[in-house]
Amino acid sequence: MKLHFYKYHGTGNDFILIDNRTAFFEINNQKLIANLCDRHFGIGADGLILLENSKDYDFNMRYYNSDGNESSMCGNGGRCVVAFAKKLGVIENKTTFTAIDGLHAATISGVLVALQMKNIEEITIFESHTFLDTGSPHHVTLVDDVAEYEVVNNGRKVRNGAPYFEKGTNVNFVEQINTNTFKVRTYERGVEDETLSCGTGVTAVAIAMYENSKTKEENIKLETQGGLLEVSFTKEENHYTNVFLKGPTKLVFEGDIYVND
Repeated sequence: MKLHFYKYHGTGNDFILIDNRTAFFEINNQKLIANLCDRHFGIGADGLILLENSKDYDFNMRYYNSDGNESSMCGNGGRCVVAFAKKLGVIENKTTFTAIDGLHAATISGVLVALQMKNIEEITIFESHTFLDTGSPHHVTLVDDVAEYEVVNNGRKVRNGAPYFEKGTNVNFVEQINTNTFKVRTYERGVEDETLSCGTGVTAVAIAMYENSKTKEENIKLETQGGLLEVSFTKEENHYTNVFLKGPTKLVFEGDIYVND
């Protein structure tokens, strides 16, 4: 079978995107998805996204990690699928679409996509870290020199350890640069490695840093290995609303790949 695909990235977080509005793709074929994401034997990506029809909204986003499992929300993937939807002519400069964690709104201007994330109502602060769910679960901890930090080894220990175990969590290591800027590196479950950027991760970092009084700003810059992202929000009593993730997207290439039927 010949499969047409598009390759996008959002600050180095890369994805295979497929137009599945005709519902031809085998959505439960974990092996196929993992093979497509394999960087040696396939196209290579952190994840795969299907753009699907939606009854009431512009489209539906279905996201898979590179291990082939359908996963929770991906912020950079959400931004990339908005750019993809515009390229396909599904939307123009704004959209409302569905994903596994609910409804999302977004705007696109040039390469920049601003994606509205879910409201955050529950944040748990521990002595050594903060935990919250921004569409995907995130463990956030401050370190002194994140550039030299052993992200993979330490991230894997946290991801598989108590209280997360098999279900796991994404793990973010953070260094404060100034009053509204933080440097972030993320170990992602499902990829089981560090990624160059994580959208739900930087969203979690921004809110965790505000909640821990590390910043008083409601518009925060996040430096990732793959580039700069911005997160803005409004705190209303004990929860966060109007949460937006903003940053660039890029179509890297498109092509065809032949896969076994």
